[in-house]
Amino acid sequence: MAIPTYDLFIEPVLRFLATRPDGALAREVYEAAADAMQLTEEERAELLPSQAQQVYKNRIGWAHDRLKRAGLSSSARRGVWCLTDEGKLFASTNAGPLSEGQVADLAFGYMDVRLKDATSTTTPIPKPIKNVPAVETASPEERLGTAVKEMRESVAADLLETLAKVSPTYFETIVLDLLHKMGYGANRNDLQRVGGSGDGGIDGVISLDKLGLEKVYVQAKRWQSSVGRPEIQGFYGALAGQRASKGVFITTSAYTAQAVEFAKSVEKIVLVDGIKLAELMIDHEVGVSTRVVRIPKFDSDYFEE
Repeated sequence: MAIPTYDLFIEPVLRFLATRPDGALAREVYEAAADAMQLTEEERAELLPSQAQQVYKNRIGWAHDRLKRAGLSSSARRGVWCLTDEGKLFASTNAGPLSEGQVADLAFGYMDVRLKDATSTTTPIPKPIKNVPAVETASPEERLGTAVKEMRESVAADLLETLAKVSPTYFETIVLDLLHKMGYGANRNDLQRVGGSGDGGIDGVISLDKLGLEKVYVQAKRWQSSVGRPEIQGFYGALAGQRASKGVFITTSAYTAQAVEFAKSVEKIVLVDGIKLAELMIDHEVGVSTRVVRIPKFDSDYFEE
């Protein structure tokens, strides 16, 4: 028997998590769902073409991704999956086997929903895909582009969930690692963490030249709600105290319109919100690994005589 597609793993994942109201380790979900689908040891050992992961774990992971996009589950903490209140209610009110329509809705109906990061205080608004066949009839190039976009969004959500759980000190270190990967500072030693009591609102300093004559000051904060104008004004004041000309304020959440307006008015502060932070970490491979996929394309010019 072939390993089931990811949509067929949605219900086993949902049912198992419903038995664990406080959440379950991802590895426990993998095995429970595999047992529910009666996978053989040979099937469990089958790897993706990239050899990076077992096929069944990859598909179960995407099944959980669909439950998260539907607002029914979340990654409670690193490596732990847990149904939301909406998920628990859905599981209890749909005690019998899910219909094909329900499975299809969960598998395809929320693909355009951006996954909610751990610091968000609002529930994502579902935007169901009304024409599922369009996905099935898209060209291979279109499907590839859609898949890459989907994987980036999923990784971005995982990054933000994880960043919300690391210590403030480690978060500041991660931010400096990212800025170094982006090309700031001749070497990693040119980026120093200075956060702590009495830091004056400065968490890191980047020397742009060997003598340290030009510096960029960094504030990195994990906020639960949007960062407002007062916080940016405070950072601006800290920069003035250092006689600094450049500053970067990075947060895992978002900024209010007033904060953005103030940052633009002073022309020396750059704001990076959670979405942008996750995108930069993906692009510069900080906490993220990538692999190269060779895609063949017919070269008609080669055959011209």
